[in-house]
Amino acid sequence: MNLETFYEYCLSKKGVSEHFPFDEDTLVFKIGGKMFALSSLSQWEKNEQSVNLKCDPDRAQELRAEYDEIQPGFHMSKVHWNTVSLNGNLPVKFVKELIDHSYELVFKSLTKKIQNEITDSR
Repeated sequence: MNLETFYEYCLSKKGVSEHFPFDEDTLVFKIGGKMFALSSLSQWEKNEQSVNLKCDPDRAQELRAEYDEIQPGFHMSKVHWNTVSLNGNLPVKFVKELIDHSYELVFKSLTKKIQNEITDSR
């Protein structure tokens, strides 16, 4: 997956906005004010692409055991976040499924009011 595909896929999801809350390097995608994906732009430039994605804790353990490209979240809660290396053999379709899972987990954690605002928008 290249940066443009990652960027466009995240922004294509309903209610998503992009931010740089930490510095000018860390691109963060949020839904309802909560992060679901973040990545270092300078790492992409160095061809060391990775993205941090939220994940169900049990599934996170399974994914880490099965894929070398999936590790505990770098600078994040190791229970709820994975760092997914995009330099390996993970198919784009699978990475998109991981992004979807992260998005859905965060969406479900939002209040019903915010969920309805997002669902009713566009």
